[in-house]
Amino acid sequence: MKKSLLFFLTIVSFFVWTCGPSEKTKKLAENAKKIFGTIPEKMPGSESDTPALVELGKKLYMDTILSGNDTQSCNSCHNILDKKGGVDNQPTSKGIAGKNGDRNSPTVLNAGFHIAQFWDGRAKDLVEQAKGPILNPVEMAMPSEKAVEDKLAKTEYAKLFQEAFPNEKKALTYENIAKAIAAFERTLRTTDRFDDFQNGDYKALTPAEIEGLDKFISVGCVSCHNGPLLGGNSYRKMGERNPYENTEDLGRYNVTKQETDKYVFKVPSLRNVALTAPYFHDGKAATLEEAVKKMAYLQLNINLEDKEIASIVTFLKALTDKQRDK
Repeated sequence: MKKSLLFFLTIVSFFVWTCGPSEKTKKLAENAKKIFGTIPEKMPGSESDTPALVELGKKLYMDTILSGNDTQSCNSCHNILDKKGGVDNQPTSKGIAGKNGDRNSPTVLNAGFHIAQFWDGRAKDLVEQAKGPILNPVEMAMPSEKAVEDKLAKTEYAKLFQEAFPNEKKALTYENIAKAIAAFERTLRTTDRFDDFQNGDYKALTPAEIEGLDKFISVGCVSCHNGPLLGGNSYRKMGERNPYENTEDLGRYNVTKQETDKYVFKVPSLRNVALTAPYFHDGKAATLEEAVKKMAYLQLNINLEDKEIASIVTFLKALTDKQRDK
């Protein structure tokens, strides 16, 4: 009997979906566009990026030459190859000597749209962010900016930098290394079915995904995860309603030294979130289901039922880049 009822409801949902959107669906799409909006066509700063600069940045991003022992590249921790989500899918990343960093590697996909870079927002943009890991003693461990410049100057990079920065007398500088990497990262914009839905293609999402979107909004997830990236545009305390168990990482407080910034972190984007497990700044949530359940409790003081969690997760999986969702 239960199987027959489930089959009947599935058939009804299918015909409702194929025959055209309901007024409720249209209203939901309209509401979603007000809360979120679609990902902009271009990232800030990309207007002056040239093909030569982007290509140089891509080469640098993939090259282990930027690390002290030639084993680590930017892509090692922010993997964009083979349809990966711009992360290494580790709780915290391993550096050149096998040592682990203290935070989960955030995705580089769409990162140029964020309010700032790193979990604590200590880098104002992609250029400033690119300078950090190369000199970090745990991550890539180059001894100095000059050492990086000298190392690259002995290779084909000397010519490539001159081509990418034709109007500069000294083209191969640490600043320009970061500028080139940032130019490439500004091309890492993704597209997904949720934006198609917001733009009027109501069949871009399945009935279950639409239901999950409705639940995502009604539960209150949008109080933090809003804007085109569903996050990435604000800072929030980890544990606004109920305290988070990890009290060692003080978050943005380490940058600002403001008492109110203790345990405050940048709200992560949820675009491509299905590809970026494990979750949170410390990588402690192994699955998307666990992350949704815990965030609802920590931030909203809500204990979601399993079916509510499953519904929200179904929607979140629709935020995966089309090129990586195949």
